[in-house]
Amino acid sequence: MAASATPPWMPPSTDILKPDAANPDVIFEQSVLGSRRFSNLLVALVVSLGGVGFLLTSLSSYLHRDLLPVGHPAELTWVPQGLVMGLYGVAAVLLASYLWAVIGIDVGSGSNRFDRQTGQATISRRGFRQRIDVEFPLRDIQAIKVEVRDGLSPRRRLALRLQGRRDLPLTRVGEPMPLAELELAGAQLARFLGVPLEGI
Repeated sequence: MAASATPPWMPPSTDILKPDAANPDVIFEQSVLGSRRFSNLLVALVVSLGGVGFLLTSLSSYLHRDLLPVGHPAELTWVPQGLVMGLYGVAAVLLASYLWAVIGIDVGSGSNRFDRQTGQATISRRGFRQRIDVEFPLRDIQAIKVEVRDGLSPRRRLALRLQGRRDLPLTRVGEPMPLAELELAGAQLARFLGVPLEGI
């Protein structure tokens, strides 16, 4: 049985750097996963259901009618229990609306393109209101930096060390990439650009 195709609204799940199939020696391109990830979809769904549940509980308390199939929220007193539930529900619905908007826009998605023919690198990301494009000459790239930090807020990312600028991150924000994937991607890009690989 053939494997099911990835849905059109879901971008590829990896950030592996790879040469362009048509011009493997000239163009190196990377697709970057944005906010449209399964974990974000799951969080937005849970927050949405929780918000609706709190609002229905509050409304049940106010109307003295059970609007939820679970429990007996109509027995709650409107002040303060029902009112507090309503405030929680409004806050959750507002947060869920923001999360669904971020997922719908796919904030953070984009691509990294390195073109030897033109001598330019183009880093593109989708912002909340507009697309962000950064272009600079390949000669400004001094090294590829692998950043690995474990602990409560782990970080695993690739970054460009640029002449006269701050380091420019290349990989996705959020879920850390597997270490083997990160090292392979960094080595491939460093080899393509002819610059050293730092941090390993």
